[in-house]
Amino acid sequence: MSENRILTTHVGSLPRPEALLAIMRDKAEGRDFDTAGLDATLRESVCDIVQRQVDAGIDIVSDGEFSKPSYATYVSERLSGFGGKGALNAAADLSEYRSYAAHLVKIGGVIPSGYGSCCQGPVAVKDTTGLEADLANLKAAVDAAGPNGAFMNAASPGVVAIFQKNEYYPNEDDYIEAVAEALRGEYEAIVEAGFLLQVDSPDLAMGRHLAFPDLSDDEFLKVIDRNVEALNHALRNIPAERLRMHLCWGNYPGPHHRDIPLAKIADRVFRARPRHILLEGANPRHGHEWAVFETFDLPEDKVLVPGVIDSTSNYIEHPELVADRLLRYANVVGRDRVMAGTDCGYSTFMEVPTVWPDIVWGKMESLVEGARIASARLWPAA
Repeated sequence: MSENRILTTHVGSLPRPEALLAIMRDKAEGRDFDTAGLDATLRESVCDIVQRQVDAGIDIVSDGEFSKPSYATYVSERLSGFGGKGALNAAADLSEYRSYAAHLVKIGGVIPSGYGSCCQGPVAVKDTTGLEADLANLKAAVDAAGPNGAFMNAASPGVVAIFQKNEYYPNEDDYIEAVAEALRGEYEAIVEAGFLLQVDSPDLAMGRHLAFPDLSDDEFLKVIDRNVEALNHALRNIPAERLRMHLCWGNYPGPHHRDIPLAKIADRVFRARPRHILLEGANPRHGHEWAVFETFDLPEDKVLVPGVIDSTSNYIEHPELVADRLLRYANVVGRDRVMAGTDCGYSTFMEVPTVWPDIVWGKMESLVEGARIASARLWPAA
């Protein structure tokens, strides 16, 4: 953390260049593709995107998740046990607005049911070459651009279980435990390479209306407890200050009226080991939840990274609005415990950009300027 200003970061995924997407499409759809060409294009694209983040003024950067078709399903390339066709549930909020849900699928605003795969066998590490390439590419890009810091994303055990349904293990507890242990090596390798690890954990919020709509809130809290316990066990060898965790209710432009409130899950979520907690704070459903921290005591070892930029709207937020949002959090939890972030990523699934790619950078500029304005007000003598 900086001693005299609010640092800037984001959730991870960024719009991929068309040259990279073209090769990734061929790979995803089973067509012949140039492996060496993919590797070279990926390496160059990561260097470019890290430099662009630095040029925009982002302090803690990522590789844009460029190598991954999505933040949760990429594990099927690295872990054994996955195959077949996915069986993703329809989100409870969209189920109540079916014509709109059909429209979103048609325009690519959400992924269709059946995306991904299932767990059909024992989960274990299968191939580390993808991870090794990601680490090498990000290291080269960071060495060239010199950002203040860098992080790399990895899926949480709980979100893997949401997108890859269990058809093998006798119960969900055993499945989550196996996935957690299989991902532990990836988690540790990211930190050993010198990066912050960001664990993406929308299962702790989005899971309520996507995977467990038939449970009561109290029953879902038990799911959170189990998933946090499994995550903490997988992270046991990593210092908390090297960890970030992203909490999310789903990065899609739905009604979101079935989102479980932050106030109901906060005490469970903040038991997770990561020091930095990235959460939605800009969109119309969760923009008010800064007030949760007026009554909920944020643990002393935690830092909030609220989204002050929406990740599903093409509006470019005014820097003064960004500053106001940051000040609300800082005035409640303290200026030294806030970092500026985004609600979610901008290309969560490679073919589903939630914001027009060029507009993403306008939003990033507003994020940086808003953090500068807020910092000047919080540290007037700095």
